[in-house]
Amino acid sequence: MITNLANRWKRGVAALPPGPQPGPSDAERGGFRLRLREIDRDPYLFVADEALQLISVFDDLKYDRADVDLLNGAMRKRALKRLKPLGFQQRSGGVLENEALDIRMLMPKFRALGASPFDAVRDTPRRPQDYYILTPTQAACQFIENYPHGEAVEKIKSLIVRHPINIYRMMDYFERNERHRAMQRAIGHLKLVQREAVEAEPLRTRRALN
Repeated sequence: MITNLANRWKRGVAALPPGPQPGPSDAERGGFRLRLREIDRDPYLFVADEALQLISVFDDLKYDRADVDLLNGAMRKRALKRLKPLGFQQRSGGVLENEALDIRMLMPKFRALGASPFDAVRDTPRRPQDYYILTPTQAACQFIENYPHGEAVEKIKSLIVRHPINIYRMMDYFERNERHRAMQRAIGHLKLVQREAVEAEPLRTRRALN
């Protein structure tokens, strides 16, 4: 009888599901953030903001205000190509995942042709450790929405000398609030900074991904 009970106990233990596995440490994720800066070597990718966890993909040098603002297939492929060496695999059309670090890179869903770039991430929720991969214009809109005016302007300037934005399209979606009115007053300066950057190297000869 004792033998039978012992055998039953062993079978019960073997049938138990494994306990929770330890997740990645803060040090591991901190090391990842340092390694992520390696993608800045690619002229088409840029860690636009570490605090907001935004990655920008170069779109174009010149725009029409009616241009559709989205990550096209070539932009998505470029992001995946550069993030694969960092352990990311494509889990779905808009999700790249590093399973070991439990970090996802999210490419927002395309909402509509006339959708505001300020709403790009509205329908794409993320966890605190996740990142958004955005067009430069969408990244600039996130700066406006999340930083005080002066800081937002400086961050947009740092962005547009590497990845120009569709300034006119962004302006078309300004709302009647103080944050947007203040940015409206800075548009002339941003246009000048962007024009000078586009007319000089290394931007002058860069081509859009297609």
